[in-house]
Formats: sequence, C-alpha cells, structure tokens
Amino acid sequence: MHAETTGTLRRDAIGLREVLFQSITAMAPAAAVAASIPAGAAFAGGSLPLAVLIALVACLFTASCVAELARELPAAGSVATYAARGLRPAVGFLVGWGYVFVETLVPPLLLLQLGFTTAGTLHEEWSSYPADLWWPWSVAGAAVIAVAGYVGVRASARFGTVLGIFEILVFLVFAVWLVGRAGDANTLSVFGTSHTAHGYTGVGGVFAGSVYTVLAFAGFEAAAPLAEETRDPRRTMHRAVLGAALGIGLFYVVTTYAMTVYFGPDRFARFGASGTASWDGVARASFGLFWVLVFLAVVNSTIANANACANVSTRTAFALARIRVLPHVLATLHPRHRSPVVGIAVQTVVAVGAVLGLGLAYDPVTAFLLLATVIVTVVVGVYIVVNLACAGYFLRRRREAFKPVRHLLFPLLGIAAFVPALLTAAGIPAFDFVTELSAPVSYAGPVVGVWMATGVVVVLVLIRRHPGRIAETARVHAEEPAPAGHRQDGAVSR
Repeated sequence: MHAETTGTLRRDAIGLREVLFQSITAMAPAAAVAASIPAGAAFAGGSLPLAVLIALVACLFTASCVAELARELPAAGSVATYAARGLRPAVGFLVGWGYVFVETLVPPLLLLQLGFTTAGTLHEEWSSYPADLWWPWSVAGAAVIAVAGYVGVRASARFGTVLGIFEILVFLVFAVWLVGRAGDANTLSVFGTSHTAHGYTGVGGVFAGSVYTVLAFAGFEAAAPLAEETRDPRRTMHRAVLGAALGIGLFYVVTTYAMTVYFGPDRFARFGASGTASWDGVARASFGLFWVLVFLAVVNSTIANANACANVSTRTAFALARIRVLPHVLATLHPRHRSPVVGIAVQTVVAVGAVLGLGLAYDPVTAFLLLATVIVTVVVGVYIVVNLACAGYFLRRRREAFKPVRHLLFPLLGIAAFVPALLTAAGIPAFDFVTELSAPVSYAGPVVGVWMATGVVVVLVLIRRHPGRIAETARVHAEEPAPAGHRQDGAVSR
C-alpha cells in the first residue's frame, strides 16, 4: 500500500476520554509538580498553594477562550485557524508557523529530561552506572513515541491516557499520604500571604510565585488539534480544554498544599526540583521505596507529554501542509492508520537530532533549559494572540453569539495574566524577580526571532504568489467545502 498525499484524518476515532488526556498529558502534571512549580517557592515560599490557585484562575481565562473557539472552529489547524478567523489569515499562518516550530521541539525537550533524570537516578543508586550516559534513554523514548504515532491517533491517544492516569494517581496517593503525616500541621494559612520568602513579602511574593507557576499550565489547548479525529468535536473539544485546565489546576493546588504543610510553610522557600528539599528527596527520606513510584511517574510524564505534543505538531503541520503553506508532503497519510506518516518521520528526526546535537554539544540540562525557553516564549505568545482572536471572532463574525464577559473580559484578563509570564520566560527584567538569561539559554530569543522573521518572509511570498493558500488557513476542513473559485492548491481558477 502506498501512502496518500490527499484525504482526511481518521474521523470519529477517539472520544472525550482520549482528548481530555491529550491535554492533560501535554501539561505533564507529574513533571510540573516535581520540577516546574517548585520554581515559584523561591518567591512565594509557604504561600505557594495560593500562588498556584491564582495561576489556575488566570489560566482559566485563556482556557475559556480556547474552548470557545474550539467549539466554533473544530479544525486540526487549531490555534492557526482561530487566529485566521478572529484576526487575519496572515496572522493565522504566523501563529501556525510558530506553533508547529515549538511543538516539534517539545518532544526533544522531554526526551532530554527523560535521559538525564533516568541516568542521574541510576547513578545515584548504582555508582557504577555513568551519570553522563543519558542519551540511550532519550533515543529509546523517541522510538516509543514514533511507533505510537505511526499506528494512529487511537493507539497514541489511548497510550497517553494510560500514562496520564498512572502519573496522576501516584502523586494524588502521595499527596494524601503527606496530608495524613502532616497531622496538626495542616493549615489554611498557606492560602494567605504570611509565609512568603524573605525579600518577597506579602502579595508581591505570591504574584512572583504565580508567574512562574503559570508556565506549568502550558499544554491545556493540546486537545484542539485532534478535533477532526474526534467524535462530536464541537462539544468534546470545549469540555476537554476546560476540563484539563481546571482538573489539573486543582491537582496542582492539592499536591502543592500537601507538600507545603508536610515540609513546613516557613521553610518552604528552599524547596526545589532536586536534592533533599524536593519531591524525590522527601520520598526517599520518609517513605521508603515509594520514591521509586515518584521517579517512575516523572519518567512516565516525560514520555506522555512528548507523545501528546508529537500529536499536536504533526496534526498542525498536516493542516498547514494540505493547503500548501507548508511542504505538501507533510500532508501524507498512512492508508490504513490515517496517521500523518511523513510528519511523524520528520518529528522523530528533529527530536533525535536536537537531543543528540544540543545535549552532546552542551549538556542535557543546559540543552533542556535552552529548548524550554524557546518553547515557553512562543507558546505564551500564541496564548496572547488566541485571546485577541477570541474577542475578534465573536465581535466580527459571530456578533449574535457575543457575550461581553466570556468574549471580551476573559480575553483581556487572559492577556494580562500571560504578559508577565512572557516577560519572565524571555528573561526580560520588567520585574525585580525576573533573572536575565545567560548564554547559551539567552540564544533562545534570537532563535525565536529568526524563525518568526522567516515566517514573515514566507507569508509575504505566499500573499504575492498564492494568496488563496493564506486565505485557506481560516477554513474548517471538517465541515466546510473548498471556497468557490479555488483549486486544490489554492490558486484561483478561471
């Protein structure tokens, strides 16, 4: 059988459970709890649970906007289609251009974490295992993700569901255990401002902690690119995006509360991602072999997140390739599995190349920080544009369905929440708690700038030579026919 360069993704292949966990695993809940959220403890201290709660409310504004657009525009192009409809098709292309780029980089980011986490743990347990022999684990993870993607969205989504359930259960059980062991130390004062870190007192410390915590929510929109493969996509996408953001947000609040009251609110400012004052350290010191489950949950989270984001990158690339604003070969589908096989192959090559190239040129942790900075900077920028697109879409195209709170106030609040996160991720010292980035992590800004500048050149060429292709960015292929007067390649016919 030969692969097809035309056709559709497999319709009605998955339901709410699978797409819900597509977003959940893209948020990497176990990895976020163990590594991302503790970054806020340096500022919020023992008031970190309040910072997480504030971040949850802030992220729900943007999640609401994504959910509203996902219900209106069920398309594999997701954020690109939303921006094209709500703002301009050229803006939609640029959003898609940036989104494909960073979502392609998420799997190598997580594979690096898989490698150095596994190698470091094995070295700690058995000193004969080399601490720098991390790359075989990363390559093995890339192979697992490639196979899951190749056999189709149903298998890939169910694989992610199983992984997601495991990591959530491990940390919830651990959280209940911590709350029980805390006993009389349980207190609601951690939802106030009295336990912030020295030098960041009161509301200022909580705000700083919440900015770092907001970054742990990235990925709630990852269900949206699977719209064309989902049953009843309008209803399912809306529920999945909001459900993931709310559910995992509450999971973050519960687990952070549990560790804060167990460890001690007044000394929580020194809690971090590694060492004795970390989730792994506490599990090792106080809960015997339970630390193995915590370790496996974090490793599991890296694979699940990489799998989910590989689905996002390949589906978004497929959506842009079928209208020929990206190379048309990326729209190639497997004849039986209906998976974008060329996109999956490209994703795998990029993942392995980035992991080995950056990881060996620097070291895996530095490579991880560089990729993370690139990814978060673009993703937060995409969230800001999508908030604008929500307001634009309902004001310009669906005025009869416009609701001032949901379609104007929430987008504005979402933008206000993510602008500080964008400045923080980019290392722009607009606040006293933001640290300037040093080389090579500081290279992230020029990398993003060059990529987006290239996108501007591409869009200008397409507008001049193939204007119909840019216009196609706004089309919802699952429900709409091709515009009259346009051939398959988007050129105007006579």
